[in-house]
Amino acid sequence: MGGAETKTLPPHMTQGDVDALLEARHDRPFDVLGLHKTDRAAWCVALVPDAVQIVATLGRKAVPLDRVKGPLFAGKVPNSKSAYALTAIHADGSEWSFDDPYRFGPILSDLDQHLISEGTHRQLWQALGAHVMELDGVAGTHFAVWAPNAVRVSVVGDFNIWDGRRHPMRRVGETGVWEIFLPGIAEGDLYKYEIAPQDGAPFLKADPLAFGAQHPPETSSVVRDISGYGWDDAEWMAQRGAVQSRDKPISIYEVHLGSWRHTPDGRRLSYRELATELVEYAKWMGFTHLEFLPISEFPFDGSWGYQPLGLYAPTIRFGPPHEFRDLVEAAHKAGLGVILDWVPGHFPSDAHGLAEFDGTHLYEHADPREGFHQDWNTLIYNYGRREVKNHLTANALYWFKEYHIDGLRVDAVASMLYRDYSRDDGQWVPNKDGGRENYEAIDVLKEMNTVCYGEVDGIMTVAEESTAFPGVSSPVDAGGLGFGYKWNMGWMNDTLRYIEKDPIHRKHDHHLMTFPIDYSFSENFVLPISHDEVVHGKGSMIAKMPGDEWEKFANLRAYYGFMWGHPGKKLLFMGCEFGQWAEWNHDATLDWDALHGPQQKGVQALVRDLNHLYRDTPALHRRDCDPSGFQWIANDPDQSLTAFMRRGAEDDAPVIVVCNFTPVERQWRIGVPVSGTWEEVLNTDAAAYGGGNRGNGGAVQTQTGDWDGQPQFADVTAPPLATVMFRHEI
Repeated sequence: MGGAETKTLPPHMTQGDVDALLEARHDRPFDVLGLHKTDRAAWCVALVPDAVQIVATLGRKAVPLDRVKGPLFAGKVPNSKSAYALTAIHADGSEWSFDDPYRFGPILSDLDQHLISEGTHRQLWQALGAHVMELDGVAGTHFAVWAPNAVRVSVVGDFNIWDGRRHPMRRVGETGVWEIFLPGIAEGDLYKYEIAPQDGAPFLKADPLAFGAQHPPETSSVVRDISGYGWDDAEWMAQRGAVQSRDKPISIYEVHLGSWRHTPDGRRLSYRELATELVEYAKWMGFTHLEFLPISEFPFDGSWGYQPLGLYAPTIRFGPPHEFRDLVEAAHKAGLGVILDWVPGHFPSDAHGLAEFDGTHLYEHADPREGFHQDWNTLIYNYGRREVKNHLTANALYWFKEYHIDGLRVDAVASMLYRDYSRDDGQWVPNKDGGRENYEAIDVLKEMNTVCYGEVDGIMTVAEESTAFPGVSSPVDAGGLGFGYKWNMGWMNDTLRYIEKDPIHRKHDHHLMTFPIDYSFSENFVLPISHDEVVHGKGSMIAKMPGDEWEKFANLRAYYGFMWGHPGKKLLFMGCEFGQWAEWNHDATLDWDALHGPQQKGVQALVRDLNHLYRDTPALHRRDCDPSGFQWIANDPDQSLTAFMRRGAEDDAPVIVVCNFTPVERQWRIGVPVSGTWEEVLNTDAAAYGGGNRGNGGAVQTQTGDWDGQPQFADVTAPPLATVMFRHEI
């Protein structure tokens, strides 16, 4: 069976084609394989390793093909317009019939090709990656990948015994993209790309635009059909823009999904379990948003997701893509926004990832002074390459459009803005003007914000940016980077330095609590107590506090009261809301058992009440980003006392915040801009929070008389290590 090799080659085929196909280095396989018609005949060519005979079936006509050489077969067939199928016969007599991938024409449209070449394909994920579809009545998957410097690219997987000879792809014009439609490949199939570089042996790469991946440490991409999800969050989507604006309360609960809570047997919760347990908890606590540490697929748990390789794939650790959508939808139905940490600043050098993707430095800079991140042993994107810029900006848009994400928090922006970030002299390359600013990365950030805000209503973007780079949260057309908000790292560093000090020394550093106001309105700020503050030996929030156990909890409660009273949106990392003793461990669950302790339960109750007070009191949020919403009342550094007033709109009741950062109760007279009764609406020393229940009997009344430049004053009790808030009764 199979016979001798034929001496006659089809007219469209040369001996060079034969050799290149058999050696798996043919860069135009569709020019040779499949059905090719000439003036007088039609020829069918197929390459099927392990077959001893190939039969082509056209309509009712079955035509055995001749062996050209090895697993390559060819033969004349009827010149028919009908589709054909192939049957492979193996040495043991078994047969396998299949639709020939090489009978299907190109799929990427001329517009796709133009936009990809131009680097402006905003829906890039709809063109590249693996897409389950039906073509000419045949079910299968379309694969497309950008690898411009490869000699040959093939799709490999269990379906073809990981053999790169079987399914070499078609070059798509001058785009650098390769594509193929493979019949029969469906949801859940594993695949990679085998890439033959200009020099050296072929190697395997995961799909940069895969919608799914295997569970690490396995590294294959997974075909995922992300179409057809029946979203039921229209009400939230229609009004989210109104609840994410600068004048609305935003209180964010930052969560690492893998360690928030485990099942009794130690298993991490799934997306669907989190959709119930996490969403219900965050809503009960009064937060307005959930922020997830990166969930784009990543190889190493210890990176917490900050070294991602699959930017388009929600990590399989907690379930497939539709189940992540279940989590987002559940949050929306509960009135919670969802923010994702997004990492465009670097990527790991794992062999299956983006590094030297087609045998060249495709996604990263070749020069390590630009392309290697010394702090994290990772690679830096070549932001000046239009296709790489497109890869990143389209990815941001992808999460908004495909997963209804409400915000992106962009990680490590400072490392992108400056070419000399964490580098010594001689270790970095200046920009074209001789400076340190990374123009290309800046352009990527501007483009990302412009595209996302321009195409999706109601979203927000947040920059983790630790320098004084100007205009981070200013519009691009006004010269800014275009973010909606920026983390206030200065506030975080200064206030934590202060609160960690023994109260006896705080009078010397009172400026750490007051100076941040000088720049609090230069950007639209979020006050972040994030995961970074409770790892790597920094200790938990409660462990940072000085004093005995009671004083530690009192200090923490006073600090949270100050934070929620201070201008700026709020962010708190999981576990900090109830004062767990241990610093965060990504491999373990939070110490929920700590809530059996009255002090921890008191901190949790305080944070819950602070969230509800913040949301229900316009003066505490309406002018978070406006200097007209803040006024100093008094400062007494020697007594570690501070007082300030928050204002909303003209008809909103103002709030006065009084903080005492010593363990001694103070009687303090303060000048008050507005006369009348001021209700004590929050006292961190309340017994319900674990405090000593000292305070002002529910309210204070102003008295007429000049004090600190005001026409009236009030005598207030400032409990030890406590923050008290008073709201004017209109």
